[in-house]
Parts: sequence; structure tokens; C-alpha cells
Amino acid sequence: MFTGIVEELGSVAEMKDLGDAARIAVRGSTVTSDARHGDSISVNGVCLTVVEVLGDTFTADVMKETLDRSSLGALAVGDPVNLERAAMMTTRLGGHMVQGHVDGVGRIVNRKPADQWEIVTFTLPEDLARYVVEKGSITVDGVSLTVTQVSDTEFSVSLIPTTLNLTTLGHKGIGAPVNLEVDVIAKYVEKLLGRS
Repeated sequence: MFTGIVEELGSVAEMKDLGDAARIAVRGSTVTSDARHGDSISVNGVCLTVVEVLGDTFTADVMKETLDRSSLGALAVGDPVNLERAAMMTTRLGGHMVQGHVDGVGRIVNRKPADQWEIVTFTLPEDLARYVVEKGSITVDGVSLTVTQVSDTEFSVSLIPTTLNLTTLGHKGIGAPVNLEVDVIAKYVEKLLGRS
């Protein structure tokens, strides 16, 4: 489990195509400082299991399901990525409960800068729209954010300077893909109420 508070902006060191899977190597000095084989690290909102750590770089295997449901397959060497280590029981929950299980991919459709923040609008896949509410939580590329506006096809968030400077969301342009994870509590409530 993660909190959606990105610890560092890392970079892709290697991306190896394995046919129906991939092996990714990611550089990040903070997340590798105490990483071991089997640990979980969120990469752009996708929970990956550490296979090996060499210096400030870790490798992870990415299965076809993850490549199909996320934007990880579109990454190239040198691309920046948001990184967060799994939360510990003593971690402050600064964001919200994030699993690192991507529900779908959206795209940036608009960026509206202001003096101290920026409003960014994303496409919202039709099958996820029912889980997204104004003032609710959503994870975008591993970043815990509050929804400021939502429709059946789009949602917006307001990004503060820290988020713009320290995550990929400050650098991605119009049309760029982003990984989306809706609030898991909404999905459990839906199931308990018997809606499919």
C-alpha cells in the first residue's frame, strides 16, 4: 500500500522487451537507499516488485496485464517517473490509501496555469467515471490528488508548485498518458450494494 505522496522523481535506466512482459530498470537514490529483493515500489502509480538493486537502480518485471492496463509500456530510457516506497505502519498517511493497482489510462487534455497553481484536466475512461467525485481522491501517475471538477468524460485537479516541480505532472504535455487509480473504497461500496 502507498500514500500517493511521491518521494522522488526518478528515471528509466533500461526497458527490456520480453515479448509478453518487460523488465524495467529505474534509477532513484531515495527509493533504493533501503530497497531489497521483494520490496514494493510505486512507479508512476504502478506497484512493482523489486527483483534486484544495484547502487541507485532497481529492476522489476512487468507482466502483460500491467503493460495492457497502464502507460508503463510506453516508457523509454531517460523518461522521468514518480517513485514511492510502500508505506509502513508508522507512515503518516499524507495522501490517501493507494494500492498501486492501475484502473485505467487517461490523457492530459488541458493545462491552465495560474499565479500559484495550475489546473490540469484529464480524460476519464467511461468505466471509471462512476467512482470519481468532486472533492474525492484519485491517483494520477502515483500522485494522490483531490478532484476539483468532474464530468462523465473528464476530471480536473489543481496542482500546487511542489507537485508541479517534484513529479512528472509538472512536465507532461497535452495528450500525454497518465495512470489512473480510483479510490478503492468506492469500488468496495459498489460491490457491497450489489451494483455491477
